[in-house]
Amino acid sequence: MATSIKVENLSKIYRLGEIGTGTISRDFERWFARIRGKEDPFLKIGQTNDRSKKGESDIVYSLQDINFEIEEGDAVGIIGRNGAGKSTLLKILSRVTSPTTGKINIKGRVASLLEVGTGFHPELTGRENIFLNGAILGMRKKEIQRKLDEIIDFSGVERYIDTPVKRYSSGMYVRLAFAVAAHLESEILIVDEVLAVGDAEFQKKCLGKMGEVSKGEGRTVLFVSHNMLAVKSLCAKGILLKDGKVLLNSNIDDVIQNYSLHNPLKSNVEIYEETGEYIINKIKITDNGVNGCFNIEEDLIFEIEIKFKRCLPMVNVNLFFNTTDGSTIFASCSKAEEVKFGLYKYYCTIPSSTLNDNIYSIDLMVVENSEKVTSHIKDIITIEGVEAKRTGSWLGKFPGLIRPTNYKWTNKLVS
Repeated sequence: MATSIKVENLSKIYRLGEIGTGTISRDFERWFARIRGKEDPFLKIGQTNDRSKKGESDIVYSLQDINFEIEEGDAVGIIGRNGAGKSTLLKILSRVTSPTTGKINIKGRVASLLEVGTGFHPELTGRENIFLNGAILGMRKKEIQRKLDEIIDFSGVERYIDTPVKRYSSGMYVRLAFAVAAHLESEILIVDEVLAVGDAEFQKKCLGKMGEVSKGEGRTVLFVSHNMLAVKSLCAKGILLKDGKVLLNSNIDDVIQNYSLHNPLKSNVEIYEETGEYIINKIKITDNGVNGCFNIEEDLIFEIEIKFKRCLPMVNVNLFFNTTDGSTIFASCSKAEEVKFGLYKYYCTIPSSTLNDNIYSIDLMVVENSEKVTSHIKDIITIEGVEAKRTGSWLGKFPGLIRPTNYKWTNKLVS
């Protein structure tokens, strides 16, 4: 089978802070090395892109020495933790940004959906943006018109198709954007985690369409998601990224298994997630557990530290509790209320005997005004429940993802 995408020795670096080397002489040295076909002399001080640690260099590798081939018609899942380089890789393959070193060879036209609104002009209507996207992909007007009704029907935004997309909600935006990317006649479809914006029904519809595109139409699909169930249902092959490097390129079952193995338990994380309104400093478990393990028979208390830069009328903090394959079991959120300038500590208590002796991955989300998600950090903490002692008649492992024990049971002799 022919090769659809070939990536050779691909690296991408970013300089933190100001762009440039800082001096004209160093800029000239970099330029002179480039025209001679030599490696940039300032790349050698780069570090891996680990967001949880402070580095010594202001240059980081988002991707480093990436090599792989994807055959025509393959559906490939690209997985890894936050900061692993997944989105950067997709942006390079979509030609949104260029690699620092290395090269890519792509056979065919690429349709990509990387973030809400990519490739859309806010002043144009939904209908006009369909034609704009098609033109960007190199399609003729007749080709786009042939697919137009199908795209509008799939998106479910027919009522607003002649309204400027700047008036669309994020859900409507992503519905139309996916419909365009999936239906226009490109050979390669690239989809990032953006589908998380849509509702559950639409996500299922999108996964079905991507499966149809890959298996039925023989087009190549690259799919990035933290939802391992979605990746496994769609993809036969996978690529695992860690710190900007390919850790494994194999069948999807092996890749998902290795993803779990290479994500150690963490119950105390210092982070630095900054927006215009606040800085998230840390999240940790207090008084229960060591090295990511916690006693399921004791309360589990999470402490989240956020420094607000100004007063905000309504903010709430959310924790999502997920299985290792990405399925959300339940969520818990703080009361939505006004915050003032200063440092806040939020506490979330999960009562004892709620969680089972399983491994859980936890997401942190901050929401403003009850609808605007301003931070969503996935897999920020990974913990495992353990049982200090086993009582009762059953000595085996309890089934289930959670383990509430406060349900009332009674019995009586009736004859």
